[in-house]
Amino acid sequence: MAHVDKQMISFFVTTNCNLDCVYCYTNKKDGTHKNQTLDFDFAKAAIDDYFGTSYAKHIRFQGAGEPTTNIDLVKKILTYAKSLTHEEVTSEIQTNACFSIDVAKWIAKNIDNIWASCDGLPSIQNHNRPFLSGGGSSDVFERNIKYLVTNAKKMVGIRCTITGANVNIQKECIDYYHSLGIKYVWVDPIFPKVGELEGENTLDLMVFAKEFLDAVKHAESLGIEYGSILTCNFDRSCNYACRACLPVPHVTTDGYISACDMALYGNDKDHMNLFYYGRWNRDSKTIEYDSEKITYLRSRTVANIKHCNSCPAKHNCCGYCPGEVLNETHDYFGRKRQVCPAIRWLFTNMTNKQKKYTYTHP
Repeated sequence: MAHVDKQMISFFVTTNCNLDCVYCYTNKKDGTHKNQTLDFDFAKAAIDDYFGTSYAKHIRFQGAGEPTTNIDLVKKILTYAKSLTHEEVTSEIQTNACFSIDVAKWIAKNIDNIWASCDGLPSIQNHNRPFLSGGGSSDVFERNIKYLVTNAKKMVGIRCTITGANVNIQKECIDYYHSLGIKYVWVDPIFPKVGELEGENTLDLMVFAKEFLDAVKHAESLGIEYGSILTCNFDRSCNYACRACLPVPHVTTDGYISACDMALYGNDKDHMNLFYYGRWNRDSKTIEYDSEKITYLRSRTVANIKHCNSCPAKHNCCGYCPGEVLNETHDYFGRKRQVCPAIRWLFTNMTNKQKKYTYTHP
């Protein structure tokens, strides 16, 4: 499946988190972002509206913090969604997997697609993703992943951030994931946090691409699917890069409907403002949508991105991630220059089989 096929409603449950990741992009600890929790009435209204569309009845729990720190709200939202329809409602979570065994049991029983964030070997995980106390998270992570792999109702996969610490040891990290029973891995090169421009001295993406392809081949030999945000639309020809261009809703803790995981706080009124196309009216208990923004979001097609015209991978990239592009260039139709040669190289050198993914990018 291609990334744009991932059509669902996402809930940014809370800004609270039990980890202190070194590269976190969400600014969840800053100012008014602290200790925010999604309004349940807002969540219900968003589900009502979304279930009135033709998109898949798939719901997803994500940041800006760790959704399981408010597991009761996760349960309430899922229960409400399932109460609305006789059709199947599927669910997904992106989590740090550092929770109690009771939470692990509930997730295994109730969530279809479980994506756990892990940066590889325990030494890297403990450095990049420590607890707020400063202690390492790998022991708790391993305990829960082993339980989930054994007991999950459908699937468990890994979402890994690639930095200078693990870019050259991707195969070793795959061996580690394999030892835990993991069959699906997505890796994304580190990117600037919201508010930072594209850097000139960040991870060399051609180095990443070449190490990634070697890792893909190694993963194949172990029966593991290994993908990246750079390859997430290689599965088929597309017109849009992702769901942000449709758009489908991401329900924020501060009362906005966002099109993108990177647009987390509508009240910031910053350069990511384009992505906020709806707002919760607490008085009327309704969501007010901006039709002009929706039309503009839908205009980011391959044909309308001029710098893509001559690219052989244009219909399998579609201008790359609009969230990263807008954040780093302040232009929805802009170009994140470092990714282009890496994507073209991977598109040319990967086999058709290596471009196929059972599950979309988390």
